[in-house]
Amino acid sequence: MCELLAPVRDETSFSAVLNAGADSIYVGLGTLNMRVNSKGIAPKILNDIVQQAHHNNVKVYVALNAIVYDDELELVDELLDQVKSAGADAVICWDFAVINKAREKNIPIHISTQANISNIESVKFFESLGARRVVLARELSLEQIKAIKTQTAVEIETFVHGAMCISVSGRCFISQHLFDASANRGDCYQPCRREYTITDKDSNKTLDVGRNYVLSPKDICTIEIMDKLMDAGIDCFKIEGRSRSPEYIKTVTAAYREAIDAIKTGTFNKELIEKLMAELKSVYNRGFSKGFYLNTPSDKDFSQVEGSAATHKKVIVGRVLNYYSKVGVAFASIESAPISINDTIQIHGPTTGVLEFQITNLRTDDKQPTRSLEKQKGTFPCPSNVRLNDVIYKIIESD
Repeated sequence: MCELLAPVRDETSFSAVLNAGADSIYVGLGTLNMRVNSKGIAPKILNDIVQQAHHNNVKVYVALNAIVYDDELELVDELLDQVKSAGADAVICWDFAVINKAREKNIPIHISTQANISNIESVKFFESLGARRVVLARELSLEQIKAIKTQTAVEIETFVHGAMCISVSGRCFISQHLFDASANRGDCYQPCRREYTITDKDSNKTLDVGRNYVLSPKDICTIEIMDKLMDAGIDCFKIEGRSRSPEYIKTVTAAYREAIDAIKTGTFNKELIEKLMAELKSVYNRGFSKGFYLNTPSDKDFSQVEGSAATHKKVIVGRVLNYYSKVGVAFASIESAPISINDTIQIHGPTTGVLEFQITNLRTDDKQPTRSLEKQKGTFPCPSNVRLNDVIYKIIESD
């Protein structure tokens, strides 16, 4: 089946992944999911999101995969009713209260990786509860996944790109212990991504642990082995990243779309892999690892940075004031940083998504040619329709 499943954090990233070639998307509704700190989709616009997605032949899955307490059961009912009413294609869950209520409402269920499904008997158990799909534990090797796939008709979904957690299937208690912010409730402060100082209590000597962030794995990246994953019969390839930026979501989705299509047409080769790797490195990442697919991760699979190792970053420039469709020109207010001819810019907006192109021509507000614009209004050719108040960014190399 080779379904490509992309994360959506807001309306801008939703428009971006539609343009990037996702077969399906997964969203949170602002609560009871594993990324509550990302913006999420407001329940009141879920209907519109589903309609737009279905119009583009894209499926929509709603994540309700956090731990649920007794005083939230009524909220679960409300959210599931909204999922049902909107016509979403499935709910991603693992708490048995959510599973049970989704079954009662005849909503298809996909079992979250939080369930840590690592063997065929676990797959069969959730199949007996009505699961159409299971997201396998990230700790499985490709050979183990192949073995499971040959013994079940349930759809198998695995992660192909994005953040990895040091804890089994992401069920970690460090953030809960230190900050009273539970990762299992989608509220992780990510203390694992930081540098630490170890103190010998007898001598009071300290050791900084920072060259390797010993609790922070590199991001998983499987673009080099996508042909092997497709040969394994995996039904759905999932990109992690509902907390990451719209340009990250678009770039990663587009890269894996190109890889999957190339494998199908027999054009997947070393040159393409190198190109796609460069694109993936340009956006947020903690370095790359193939995770558990080919072997057990070693010390080389831990991050060397606290933040991002991206080769490029974006700088806010200004905003769109108008778009003249007949001539393909954007009118903009350049406010925060200058733009010049040959700069690469991105324009972000809820309907626009993420549009990236190079500046080839600039004119001032009074239509005079110029090499750059700074703290002034002006125009430039724009390859696609943009909207009032869309945000303009300049893409520059990271320090």
